[in-house]
Amino acid sequence: MREARPFAVSQTVHTGITVSSLEESLRFWVDALGFRLMSRETHDSGPFMDELVGVPGAAVSIASVEAPGHVIELLEYTSPPDRARVKPRSCDVGSFHLGFVIDDLDAALERIALAGWRPLGEPQTAQSADRAGTRLTYVRGPDGTTVELFEPPRGDAARR
Repeated sequence: MREARPFAVSQTVHTGITVSSLEESLRFWVDALGFRLMSRETHDSGPFMDELVGVPGAAVSIASVEAPGHVIELLEYTSPPDRARVKPRSCDVGSFHLGFVIDDLDAALERIALAGWRPLGEPQTAQSADRAGTRLTYVRGPDGTTVELFEPPRGDAARR
């Protein structure tokens, strides 16, 4: 096998999430979590999109929201017509989640419920040494997107 030329990753640009409704997703990311809507744009189908995403006839509307230290790119594809809806469980291959440190888990869960998202179970308190006392839970949205929320022990907001 031939050795490849070296390269380096210099920055994480964003995390992209395909959603069924930008409006519904923005209620969670902006209204419930308080992230800032940065931009909205639309890309019609054509050679650029076909080659970029590997789906002939793909057209998409995109909203970018700014989380602390990261950008979430929400993509609502409007074509092709044979799009599938997949809602993997946490244990299914291809499933992913984003983790966020928050200051009040109970308050966050109240706001999140109003946006139509739900925790997957009761919040848990970690017992391991590196996260001992941290309250955490997984929250899943209507499209199956999962976020993990961490509430560090009081007085330890910088802890992850």
